[in-house]
Amino acid sequence: MFNTKIAGLGYYLPETVVSNDELTQYMDTTDEWIQERTGIKERRYAIKHEETTTTMGAIAAQRAIDDAGIDKSEVDFIIFATLSPDYFFPGCGVLVQRELGITDQEVGALDIRNQCSGFLYGLSVADQFVKTGMYKNVLLVGSEMHSMGLDFHTRGRNVTVIFGDGAGAAILQPTEDESKGILTTHLHANGTNAEELAMITPGSHGGHHLGKEKFGFPSESDPGGIYITQKMIDDHLIYPNMNGPLVFKTAVKKFPEVITEALKKVGKNPGDIDMLIPHQANLRIAQFVQRILGLKDEQVYNNIQKYGNTTAASVPIALTEARDEGKISEGDLVCLAAFGSGFTWGSALIRW
Repeated sequence: MFNTKIAGLGYYLPETVVSNDELTQYMDTTDEWIQERTGIKERRYAIKHEETTTTMGAIAAQRAIDDAGIDKSEVDFIIFATLSPDYFFPGCGVLVQRELGITDQEVGALDIRNQCSGFLYGLSVADQFVKTGMYKNVLLVGSEMHSMGLDFHTRGRNVTVIFGDGAGAAILQPTEDESKGILTTHLHANGTNAEELAMITPGSHGGHHLGKEKFGFPSESDPGGIYITQKMIDDHLIYPNMNGPLVFKTAVKKFPEVITEALKKVGKNPGDIDMLIPHQANLRIAQFVQRILGLKDEQVYNNIQKYGNTTAASVPIALTEARDEGKISEGDLVCLAAFGSGFTWGSALIRW
């Protein structure tokens, strides 16, 4: 059995910067209101009809490949995490393979639909493949283009102000150094409140389990379905919805739990963490978790102020930035953690 190391990292952020003040053109909000609740000052939006989740992911992937010092032809498996795929199907895994120009190898491509926790889930899957010797260069991508599916009206501001576009990627390789690499990963889920942070339609549910009273279908005139119907548009059901208080309450409980679980597994304490990279969900959540764990500012990396919540892309973007800024050094104990829709959550400890 090998250990799995992160051999290369890369990220991509669109050039267009969207400030909080710019959002006031479309909805009843203020810079102060957004910063007070989320800590976000600005975010990035990709160029519509030119950039996609896949194209952004491919740029981040190529940068991670270059950072690892390998050729793209050496990638032997692809894992792609996103909640905003280019197509309903197929997934972005095969699309990024094509975008990178490595279809000749016909390597496997796996898509992960775990939203904010997608990169952590992908990391754990990649770890199993690498440490058993099945693959030597796993490409793991997290990419999101939220701006194409947000509701730019006051009714949607609680969701819209939070999210931004971007992509991050990593190359995972085996190492025989047992003291380094991924030490442990922990994944959890609880689907009880799945609809409280979700994009319900379009989908194949036809109203099942969702409640006619809440969503207005199924009915004889509009049964709901995988295709967008006029009723979905009229009732503004084609946008994400979020029960903010419930998400916040659950996140600040599950984040510390899953981080502590990982630390206990390897006999460590919060004070042993050199750098915590939380999923950039909300700065207030990260600050709350930091206080619970008793961590110092220099032990936690946040960049949500600049980029908003890029869900599956947020952890690799932040991890790459932290490393590039010299805040992660060889031998450091790095903790990654995420919580999101599903609800799903997870953590990983890495000896750098």
